[in-house]
Amino acid sequence: MAIWQGKSNRKPTGGRRVPSANKRKFEIGREKQFTKLGAESLKQYRGAGGNVKVGMLVAEYANVVDKNSGKVTKMKIVNVSANPADPNYIQRNILNKGATIDLEDGSKAVVTSRPGQDGSVNAILLA
Repeated sequence: MAIWQGKSNRKPTGGRRVPSANKRKFEIGREKQFTKLGAESLKQYRGAGGNVKVGMLVAEYANVVDKNSGKVTKMKIVNVSANPADPNYIQRNILNKGATIDLEDGSKAVVTSRPGQDGSVNAILLA
């Protein structure tokens, strides 16, 4: 069944609202697609006006910024060490904005992008 993001048939008071129009295609949502660790995989979604949104399904590398030097390097992600969104995401190695990741050189970084929405993992190196 499709996820619908239109107006509810109930008012905040609990009374019924009589819909003035039928459901529209632009009101359809989509289920959450988590970004996991592994061999890189992207998926394209059609947006309004025929635009294309690229979502990352599986990530292997992150674009890491070193604040001190200002350089960006592509580093391999080893695992997810902390995630304030949900403790269960740590066990499942799910990447999202705010997750702390361990990198191949032993350092840690915080994800600043939204991989499921942006199609890439950008992170800032922790001191």
